[in-house]
Amino acid sequence: MNSIVFESVHKVFRQRGFFFLRKPEAETHALKGISLTVSAGEVLGLLGPNGSGKSTTLKLISTMLLPDLGHVVVQGCDTRRHGQEVRRSVGFAMASERSFFPRLTIRENLEFFAALEDVRRGEVSDRIESVLSCVSLTDVAGKQVMKISSGMYQRLGIARALIKRPSVLLLDEPTRSLDAAAAGELWRLIHEMSSMGITVLLATHNFEEAAAVCDRVALLQEGELRAIEKASNFAAEELREFYLETTREAMPEEFRLGVLA
Repeated sequence: MNSIVFESVHKVFRQRGFFFLRKPEAETHALKGISLTVSAGEVLGLLGPNGSGKSTTLKLISTMLLPDLGHVVVQGCDTRRHGQEVRRSVGFAMASERSFFPRLTIRENLEFFAALEDVRRGEVSDRIESVLSCVSLTDVAGKQVMKISSGMYQRLGIARALIKRPSVLLLDEPTRSLDAAAAGELWRLIHEMSSMGITVLLATHNFEEAAAVCDRVALLQEGELRAIEKASNFAAEELREFYLETTREAMPEEFRLGVLA
C-alpha cells in the first residue's frame, strides 16, 4: 500500500507585491514536476544541496504548503481537499523548531501539545511517558526547556511529533545537533517505527545516516528528482560518491569543469 504519492507536483514561490509589479525572475521553482511513491512503513531519505526542495517536499506532505500543480496524497487523502485528515496522520519534527515554551518543563510542553492534538485526557500521561522514553528524555522531563541542550531540544521536537501517534513521520535533519550515541539511538528508533508500519521521510545531509536507516534515497537538485535508489546498494562513502557524481552531472558544463568558482 502506498502511504504517500506525489503526482507531477510543482511548487513556485513568488515575490510578494502587486501581481503587475512581479518579475518572472523573482519566481523560485522549488519543485518541478516531482512524481514518487512511498510505501507504508518505508523509510525514504531525501538528499540534496541546500535549496534543492527537501524541506518543501516535507511541508507539502504536512499541508504547511499546498502544490501549485499536481497532487499530493497522504494515506489516501488529497492534501488540498482533505487537509484536516492528513494533519491527523502526520507528525513533523523540524530542524528549526522554535515553538516550545522556554519557561515550561519538557513534560509541561508535551502536555500542552498533547491537548493541542486532541489526545484524550486519560491517555495523555501514558503517551508522554512513552515518547519521553523513545527519545531518552525521561530523566530530564522536569527540566525547563530554556535550560536544555540543543541535542535535547532536537529530541523534544521528535517527541512532540510522536505524541499524536502518526502513521507518517517527517524528520528534517533530526540528528544535526546530536552526538554519535544519541544519533545511533535515534536510528534505532526509526527502524523500530518502520517495523510498526510508520512511514518515515528523512531529509538529511548525513550520508552515513541515509545509508544506515533508509530503505531508499531520493536525490533532489534544483527542485527536480535526479535519482531514487535502494539505500542497500551503497555504503556511506559510496552513497556520497554517487551523490557528488549525480549532482555534478546535473550542473551546467562550466561549473562541472570548475571554470566558475
